[in-house]
Amino acid sequence: MSDINSVVLVGRVVRDAELRYTGGGMPICRFSLAVNRSRKEGDSWTDEPNFFDIVLFGRLGEAVGKYLVKGQQVAVQGELRQNRWEQDGQRRSKVEIVASNIRLMGGRGQASSSNTSSYSDIGSDMNDDFVDNLPEEDIPF
Repeated sequence: MSDINSVVLVGRVVRDAELRYTGGGMPICRFSLAVNRSRKEGDSWTDEPNFFDIVLFGRLGEAVGKYLVKGQQVAVQGELRQNRWEQDGQRRSKVEIVASNIRLMGGRGQASSSNTSSYSDIGSDMNDDFVDNLPEEDIPF
């Protein structure tokens, strides 16, 4: 039985996403996400940004990579993954979020409360395409 490893974040893309391909042709899309945390200082609240590195593998990364531009608000669902390596004789590690689902939530710099009309869901579009292409005898309902 595996343990629970699940992350859901909503934040803004720090810089344009980077799409690369492995030697075998697998797309890998990487970007950083800023997620604000409110913190009280004296009598007022201030936003303190936290930065997370996000990785999208495969078709999902290739499909959404071009839409992940600086300032874009997105929701990311995925899991934490720790990478370990040795460099110059020192052990290093880095924790990344491997996304399994991503939603584009608004334009660059738009307030989240005013962007519901521009909401798009690449993952749902991909799922809709998948369902549309299924033979009817494979759908159990």
